[in-house]
Amino acid sequence: MQPFRVDIPQHDLDDLHARLANTRWPEGLPEVGWERGVPTDYLRELVEYWRTSYDWRAEEARLNSFPQYTTTIDGANVHFLHVRSPEPDALPLLITHGWPGSVAEFLHVIGPLTDPRSHGGDPADAFHVVIPSMPGYGFSGPAEAGWTIPRVATAWAELMRQLGYDWYVPQGADFGSAVSLVLGLVDPDHVAGVHLNLLVTTPSGDPGELTGLSEEDQARLAWTERFRSTLSGSMKLQATRPHTIAYSLNDSPVGQLAWIVEKFKDWTDSKVVPEDAVARDHFLTDVMVYWLTGTGGSSAQLYYETVDMLPISVATGRHQPIKAPLGVAVFPKALFRPVRRFADRDFPTIVHWKEYDRGGHFAAMEEPDLFVDDIREFGRTIRKN
Repeated sequence: MQPFRVDIPQHDLDDLHARLANTRWPEGLPEVGWERGVPTDYLRELVEYWRTSYDWRAEEARLNSFPQYTTTIDGANVHFLHVRSPEPDALPLLITHGWPGSVAEFLHVIGPLTDPRSHGGDPADAFHVVIPSMPGYGFSGPAEAGWTIPRVATAWAELMRQLGYDWYVPQGADFGSAVSLVLGLVDPDHVAGVHLNLLVTTPSGDPGELTGLSEEDQARLAWTERFRSTLSGSMKLQATRPHTIAYSLNDSPVGQLAWIVEKFKDWTDSKVVPEDAVARDHFLTDVMVYWLTGTGGSSAQLYYETVDMLPISVATGRHQPIKAPLGVAVFPKALFRPVRRFADRDFPTIVHWKEYDRGGHFAAMEEPDLFVDDIREFGRTIRKN
């Protein structure tokens, strides 16, 4: 393992600013709000802010305020943050991001998770935190073909072994949810419990299973269907033709920005613009991680590798149950709203289930206090056992 610091050459930032200044904007797009994607007026203003006001060096320093490392696992470079708690009895927590996420998602929750004593919490709730960049993503850089969810999970098990953790809690949403669940299968002797802030549940196909569903549960099924029919365009493209979009994402920072910022509007608890849910500088940092590492295209490969597991596939929905205790935090504007009846069918080890009245897909960015409190609450359950 080698220590790592983010140190972007100034000429890369100068190149970005020049590209932003010389953007070739489309003409004649109907101004219909967000109905057809990112509105031109909004994006123009956001790009100007990115070019003239956003301070990458400040965000780079924030990233570098946390210990980071790289190592090689199964032939891939793996970048990760590893922040040990000052509390000796802290529980190791392995957080996995999804797409279009990165380690930058979690910068505001690392302190409260690792050092609750300094953040008004109980030191007994402390965690050692490990946050890797998935192969093909961010500072892990591009990776060869064949990196499936089980392969990532197996690599994470090896990472935790190398770090000396015999007992740990995987946590995640999006792809991170799938990785965390598979970790419960491939490393059961070392997984103390699994915590998710996104869980996909679907009917089995038995019509009787839908009998007696509440209006709320029916609304949850409709919410999932809305994603499949309307909001999953990027998923469908990346799962079938990831190379085709890679050229645009790697060549145009505005293209990369629009590709990601749409998700911060559609997948969050925003009202009018993404900034209603996530601070502008915070989601721009997430975009910068993709742009500066040139991993817009390589990150899309995971969709292609896992197409049979995705919510656009008819094969999706049933899960091999894990033996470890499972905790689920349900945020109302997440991509999927799980139906408890279906969750209990597939996951008999659920010991923690909590529903919130605000927050969405990027819970650690949108509602960091709720995110931290839920993990702490689940951790207490694990520690009791």
